[in-house]
Amino acid sequence: MAAYQIPEVVLESSNGRRTMPVLGFGTASNNLKPEVLIEAVLEATKLGYRHFDTASVYGSEQTLGIALAQALELGLVASRDDLFITSKVWCDDAHPHLVIPALKKSLRNLGLEYLDLYLIHWPISATPAELDQIEEKDPMPSEKDQMPMDFKGVWAAMEEAQKVGLTKSIGISNFSTKKTQDMLSFATIPPSVNQVEMSPFWQQKKLRDFCKANGIVVTAFSPLGAIGTSWGTNHVLESKELNEIAEARGKTIAQVCIRWIYQVGATLAVKSYNKERLKQNLQVFDWELTEEDIEKINQIPQRKMMVREEELVTATGPFKSLDDLWDGEY
Repeated sequence: MAAYQIPEVVLESSNGRRTMPVLGFGTASNNLKPEVLIEAVLEATKLGYRHFDTASVYGSEQTLGIALAQALELGLVASRDDLFITSKVWCDDAHPHLVIPALKKSLRNLGLEYLDLYLIHWPISATPAELDQIEEKDPMPSEKDQMPMDFKGVWAAMEEAQKVGLTKSIGISNFSTKKTQDMLSFATIPPSVNQVEMSPFWQQKKLRDFCKANGIVVTAFSPLGAIGTSWGTNHVLESKELNEIAEARGKTIAQVCIRWIYQVGATLAVKSYNKERLKQNLQVFDWELTEEDIEKINQIPQRKMMVREEELVTATGPFKSLDDLWDGEY
């Protein structure tokens, strides 16, 4: 079986010329059995996936590392250099003195010498975890643990991690346009990527336009509505507009969504452990949506974002309202 070729995008502000596959394999999944993830990663590498997205909070780093080691041993991937691995620093490690230790821990979990991309997971810090705390992290820091992030100090530590070669590129996640703009005001190495929620029902045009103007690649998570999660929605897969386009093109709604994100200039991470859907997700690069299709999708009425994380809005924390957290972009 021949592997599919996935287009790549150049990341600015990286160590050397660095490219990232525009379609990645996401590993954020609660209570997923390790053997299921390993099998899915091996199948994905056979199909041509080379970008794998994880995070310390997902609890999937070690299992992903095992799967990647097997893929290399089996010759499914020629070398480590052919892989693109993303991970993220969690809130309790988002402190200037903890960023590099957290990154080194992620590397140990993954069995790697370097990451290709390391992201600040959320624009908030939390009380540092105790050294003997269990590995699994809470989904979000409680009100008593929330604290403002030292953005300059944390970003300086991220820059140092890139300079010393622990990661090839650095970036952010869940940052609004304003927070991204604030980051650029003091960054010596600008973020290469901003990973955010994006789908036809939450199109992030303001943020996309700003990031494009500043050389930052937008990566979409939950592009299909995150069906099967506690916070997901079926709006995408039950969309009349998307279904009409899919039927006219002889494609699935998921393929139309992925192709739309690619054509408007963003990248994405999709999550599926089904062999056929993994394959279908890659069958989007040899055809195009028409200008009429794109305009039809662009006109879809926007709904509120799914991942608003209202638990980060507290009386004593840094965000007293959703406007504080999202700067009006929610």
